[in-house]
Amino acid sequence: MAEVINMPRLSDTMEEGVVAKWLKKKGDKVEEGDILAEIETDKATMEFESFHEGTLLHIGIEEGETAPVDTLLAIIGEEGEDISDLIEGGSSDDKSDKKEKKSSEEKADDTSEEKEDSAEEKEEGDNGSGDNEIPEGVEVITMPRLSDTMEEGTVASWIKKEGDKVEEGDILAEIETDKATMEFESFYSGTLLKIGIQEGETAKVDSLLAIIGPEGTDVSGIATGDTGSKPSAKKEEKSEDKKEEKTSETSSEKSEDKKSSGRIFVSPLAKKMAEDKGINLSDVKGSGENGRIVKRDIENFKPSEKPAKAEAPADKKPAEVQAYMPAGEESFEEIKNSQMRKTIAKRLAESKFNAPHYYLTIEVDMANAMASRKQINDIPDVKVSFNDMVIKASAMALRKHPRVNSQWTGDTTKIAKHIHMGVAVAVEEGLVVPVLQFADQMSLTQIGGNVKSLAGKARDKKLQPKEMEGSTFTVSNLGMFGIVEFTSIINQPNSAILSVGTIVEKPVVRNGQIVVGNTMKLTLACDHRTVDGATGAAFLETLKTYLENPVTMLA
Repeated sequence: MAEVINMPRLSDTMEEGVVAKWLKKKGDKVEEGDILAEIETDKATMEFESFHEGTLLHIGIEEGETAPVDTLLAIIGEEGEDISDLIEGGSSDDKSDKKEKKSSEEKADDTSEEKEDSAEEKEEGDNGSGDNEIPEGVEVITMPRLSDTMEEGTVASWIKKEGDKVEEGDILAEIETDKATMEFESFYSGTLLKIGIQEGETAKVDSLLAIIGPEGTDVSGIATGDTGSKPSAKKEEKSEDKKEEKTSETSSEKSEDKKSSGRIFVSPLAKKMAEDKGINLSDVKGSGENGRIVKRDIENFKPSEKPAKAEAPADKKPAEVQAYMPAGEESFEEIKNSQMRKTIAKRLAESKFNAPHYYLTIEVDMANAMASRKQINDIPDVKVSFNDMVIKASAMALRKHPRVNSQWTGDTTKIAKHIHMGVAVAVEEGLVVPVLQFADQMSLTQIGGNVKSLAGKARDKKLQPKEMEGSTFTVSNLGMFGIVEFTSIINQPNSAILSVGTIVEKPVVRNGQIVVGNTMKLTLACDHRTVDGATGAAFLETLKTYLENPVTMLA
């Protein structure tokens, strides 16, 4: 009879898994104990073996796919056996969910369509009379969105008044946004026929700001809610021809005015475009009002048309050199979060938000520890690190301060009688915490050997769940990266975590004399629900005594 294999729960915190790789294919013979697949959990990528014999008849989760625990993973049975009922049974819940989702989506679509039809009917009713039709050649300008968070704007001042002639690129008004007061330029030419928002008034984005068109055009029928329409291609072409004619007549005069004044008049848009293209604005002839440089001047600029520079009079200072503004393309790379990364994010966020952290820092004189380590490492085939010494000293200090070796459960505080030290190890996907059980009973060399073995397994993704469970206290060391001092987030359900910095050579005072010394900073993060400040301070004081006098750890 066929056997259904579901996504296994390979760790106590695993909620879903990813099939990293299938080692057996559909149709392959499977023996009990054969490795079926490699499954990525929230802690590591682990081999999953078969507890059944037969033929792999069905694969329910393909490589790279994620599925919750207990989802149909595979079916093993006799070759040729009918498993259609098992497949349907394994996915019936999913199908039911999909049907419900589809039904709700169809209802939402029907509702949406009804709303759209209603809106269209209303719009036809509002506009059917044709009273608000925009006359030919008239452009309606609305309150622009000048920043990504802008919802409304205030007209600080009008540069143009009703009845004034307006050229493309002319500044119409200064508009105060949620971030700054900015100049707003016109993208049309004509006469300013109407001002919709007076100076000092505030209006929502897309409210009617102004109307530009041929002089004498009646715009009284245009409602303030209209947003206008884009001009036809023919009108754009006609307008562009007129602009070109006017530009050819006045560009030389405006250029001379600009040079004589020493100031470069340029619209904000044109300035931004010039910066992006690396164009020096002093080389560009402006075709706007008073020789102002507008968008089309930048678009049409060619380096070969750069005008010859006249020699500046001796009594005049050269123009200021504009600051270089780098230009580039903004881009992002999206990386799918692994199960380990998701679990790290979830558990650390829960710890930080639920446990009231506080931090205590102490500085340790490492002179004796360095001398002791050197003597120990002079023994053949023995290698002890400073981290091993910190783990040993912490384990012994926990024996004297059991309150730090505790857990908060809500109604009770559990004080562990055993000491299991968690050692944070960085791996490519994130961080794992293998556990040294009964660390207080180990020697320095035993601690060093076990830490090295567990760290190697962690980096090779060979750690078993039982090797990462049950810690009562955690040590995190960034000293090898030159970090002097840092704070860590408690690895719950622990009540504390020790952050170990690098050893720093610095002046210290010994017997009233300033000498060169070596110190190391230790920071203890505590859960204030279980560990009071005085308790944490007493723990650090004992830890410091052990590290400054390593021989006391042998007593």
